[in-house]
Amino acid sequence: MSELRTDRLLLRQWRDSDLAPWAALNADPEVREYFPEVLTAEQSADSVARFRSELAERGYGWWAVEVRATGEFIGFTGLDPVDEGLPFTGVEIGWRLARTAWGQGYATEAALAVLEFGFTTLGLPELLAITAHGNLRSRAVMRRIGMTYDPADDFDDPDVPPGPLRASVLYRIRRRDAGSR
Repeated sequence: MSELRTDRLLLRQWRDSDLAPWAALNADPEVREYFPEVLTAEQSADSVARFRSELAERGYGWWAVEVRATGEFIGFTGLDPVDEGLPFTGVEIGWRLARTAWGQGYATEAALAVLEFGFTTLGLPELLAITAHGNLRSRAVMRRIGMTYDPADDFDDPDVPPGPLRASVLYRIRRRDAGSR
């Protein structure tokens, strides 16, 4: 299983000590603003078990993110095959950070490391990012890492109940374009 390091961050396998802060992050209505619901502690624990297994099996997935200087767990970032049932296929890049970590460039820094890993180590031709149409913070990270948006790719996420969060956007970056960011 690969660990990724940046100047300030360590992207690593999940630890038992990550469970409580991960559950708190997923129970925060502001962090989950663009998701249908907050998660219970049990749902968060189930996701960590899945993340651990996928990282161990594939060598990539959703890594836990910690601040190297302090060892503080601040969220996750990584790569995952796009869910079935969406109007496109590929590998998605994503992130979710605790509110205390917002506005410090951590999401961009972690995403750039994952982008490099996806293109260089895995040899992927393209990475995708998906979010609710109104999630301007995540969309800004997508632009900062060099992803492009085409309104023709907008879609209604079938995994989201009808309502304002269903309208979703798709951003893309191709390996050949990543060096020009």
